[in-house]
Amino acid sequence: MEAIRYSAPGRAGIIGNPSDMYGGSVISCAVPLRARCTLEPADHLTFQSPTRTLRPDTLVPQGDEFDLCRAALAALGYSVEHAPFTLRIESDIPIQSGLAGSSALLTAIVACLLHYRGSLPNPYHLAEQVRQIEAHQMQVSCGYQDFYMAVFGGINAMEFRDKEGLGRDPNEPLATVEPLGGYLRGMSLPLWLATTGGQRFSGAVHRSLRARWEEGEPTVREGMARIGRLAREAKSALLEGDWQRLASLMNQNYALIRELGGSGEALDALVQVAMENGALGAKLAGAGGTGGTIIVLTLQPERTLNALREVADQIIPVAPSAPGLIAC
Repeated sequence: MEAIRYSAPGRAGIIGNPSDMYGGSVISCAVPLRARCTLEPADHLTFQSPTRTLRPDTLVPQGDEFDLCRAALAALGYSVEHAPFTLRIESDIPIQSGLAGSSALLTAIVACLLHYRGSLPNPYHLAEQVRQIEAHQMQVSCGYQDFYMAVFGGINAMEFRDKEGLGRDPNEPLATVEPLGGYLRGMSLPLWLATTGGQRFSGAVHRSLRARWEEGEPTVREGMARIGRLAREAKSALLEGDWQRLASLMNQNYALIRELGGSGEALDALVQVAMENGALGAKLAGAGGTGGTIIVLTLQPERTLNALREVADQIIPVAPSAPGLIAC
């Protein structure tokens, strides 16, 4: 058997996040960083990363870089004794940066395992299956944006109507994914990402907001509904290249999530630097708290990005043409 290889991109939420956990809408774009998994035949199960090799004796989580491999194997019915292959994982996506690095890597791992079994499903069902694994095997409070973006890539307007139950309803509908890249050809998106360098486990952020939403807290319920509406309003601004309007809507998204406690000091500092140095809009691209990434809309990139380089760990462009999950 030849080696099986898959890769999937990270993503940045342009607007609407995190309403994907609450039946809302999101516009999201791939980034030029990818997670990869390679499955190669072997005499026994082996895990490899760029820094170490491990022959596991259990699929119980151990709190290390191979827990995603363990979760995928356990969820798909494999055992240590009946997995005669090596899983090699690597990623360009900064860990716990709010760019969906773990979701992209889990997607690539699951794709390799399903391909090995000969049962790779359609993209919609694959996104749903990977989300279920992260939610149930990894016990992570997560929405849908990350997994659909890992599978589809590009830049998409996504609707998650009637999915606020996070899979509790067996008849829950699939998401609606509308690729926008074809309508943006020839248009340069004035969007960049700046990371704090701090690591943030996104489940910790989402769990707090989710609990408050489940309890029916009016500010969270109303705030998430409004954030979803902002994404729907932003679609025409993006397609028309109305950057002032798109930036205004992004800023409203940021203000709402900040009011709900979903931001953090380091992220707020990056937003402030961006806005004081020519940016029209800035908001969280993913998880907040003690670390993460912001997405910035600026028509003065030299001024804005030079200022951000003084305080940010990394500046990353968006990649609206980047493919989703691919065999490589």
